[in-house]
Amino acid sequence: MGAMKRRSACPVACALDLAGDKWTLLVVRDLLRGRQTYGALADSPEGIPTNILADRLRRLEEGGMVKATPYQQRPVRYAYALTAKGLGLEEVMRAFGRWGTKHLRGTRVFPEFSSSSRSSPPGTRSRAPGASPPSRPAARARARAAAPSRR
Repeated sequence: MGAMKRRSACPVACALDLAGDKWTLLVVRDLLRGRQTYGALADSPEGIPTNILADRLRRLEEGGMVKATPYQQRPVRYAYALTAKGLGLEEVMRAFGRWGTKHLRGTRVFPEFSSSSRSSPPGTRSRAPGASPPSRPAARARARAAAPSRR
């Protein structure tokens, strides 16, 4: 795919063109949280529509921010992981989280993002070679346990 058409040379505008809509940033957040499969990403507490999820994953892959690797052949299913470029958004996501918890009542940071509860950066957790991605029921259980307060 060719280079993305830019509105301007402003790095903020260009970054927003690639990853600035609400759904894309939530997909990045969930990939940073270690969610790897389409099902786990679809089970996000915000309820991303599946057609939008598929489009955002495609855009992120085309933008060099996500790599899709098949883990099952029939039907073909993919595990998604952030590339080094995508992992570069971790600090941006942390800054959004800090701002949200400071200014938006009733919000909280997911445990995967609290510096005291993790030994490796979100999105860099590794599975044993050949291990299957997390199961969909396990992803749902994690999503329910981590669902933000609705107050």
